[in-house]
Amino acid sequence: MMRLILALPLIGLFQCDRDESVAAYGAADQTWVLQEIDGQPFEASAILRFPEEGKIAGNAPCNSYSGTLNAPYPWFEIMDLTATRAACAVLEAEGFYFAALIAMTQSEVSGDLLILRNDDGHEMVFKAAE
Repeated sequence: MMRLILALPLIGLFQCDRDESVAAYGAADQTWVLQEIDGQPFEASAILRFPEEGKIAGNAPCNSYSGTLNAPYPWFEIMDLTATRAACAVLEAEGFYFAALIAMTQSEVSGDLLILRNDDGHEMVFKAAE
């Protein structure tokens, strides 16, 4: 009995290492292509991936980017977002994309859709690439 009591805290420690982000709830192993922001089609190209536990990466309209995912599902919080610095004709769309992505606070995976939202009613809809 004493061994069981001593082992319980250790079991809890091992479970803390489990990925609790949106990646563990259906978003991993997919390439997510942005379809719309706030109900409007996103005309440029933007891709979001979850390459490893606690990380995001992708391609915005001009640059590749990466960051840290720092919240358990269904919450969504990106920290330390970094991107390359190439210029292109759709740099304004890229700024819009990054601003929207950083503002998202909730996530939902529903089949081949990834929906990110925030408390202000903004929403980003991604579709899994085929």
